[in-house]
Amino acid sequence: MRETTVEDSGLLLLCRKGGVKTSHGGENGQGSRGRNGTRASDTRPRNKTVATNRKALRDYTVFERVEAGIELAGTEVKSLRAGNVSLDEGYAAVEHGEVFLYDVNIAPYAQGNVFNREPKRRRKLLLHRDEIRRLFGRTTLRGYTLIPLRLYFNARGKAKVELALCRGRKSYDHREQLRRRAIEREDRAVQRLAKRR
Repeated sequence: MRETTVEDSGLLLLCRKGGVKTSHGGENGQGSRGRNGTRASDTRPRNKTVATNRKALRDYTVFERVEAGIELAGTEVKSLRAGNVSLDEGYAAVEHGEVFLYDVNIAPYAQGNVFNREPKRRRKLLLHRDEIRRLFGRTTLRGYTLIPLRLYFNARGKAKVELALCRGRKSYDHREQLRRRAIEREDRAVQRLAKRR
């Protein structure tokens, strides 16, 4: 077997017939890995959150969260990257074996011209068939609602929606939650004062 050494940008490479082996031990140009097992080239942020629906966490009790892809046009993606989106009135529904997102306002892209779409059009969500069946059962039989909590770009740059299976809170639930938060706030204040003494 014939080996050839090539020095490229300070990294010694051994070229073999079976592939490229780096001086750091990786096969086929995989390169070195850091302490936590990630590549040095993986410096991108994991999830870049574009919009959150804080109102939903106040008005609904969240039972389960599901990640779904979203089908978008090119100008909608550019508008999302600019942060021109509102999830406040949005909801999702299962229709004919598919999940659609309604009333999510993605503002028209400024340079979009004729390629812009309707801001509140229905958008298809991308889920596995088993997940769609499960969500259909939960929303129709058990009376849950699908609410978008967060819209973000994952590490690969794909737009994703975090859906939540929710049930609306009653007014007495709101009052109970406010009472509980006030008690917790007072407890923290007492603990801070006790630490100072």
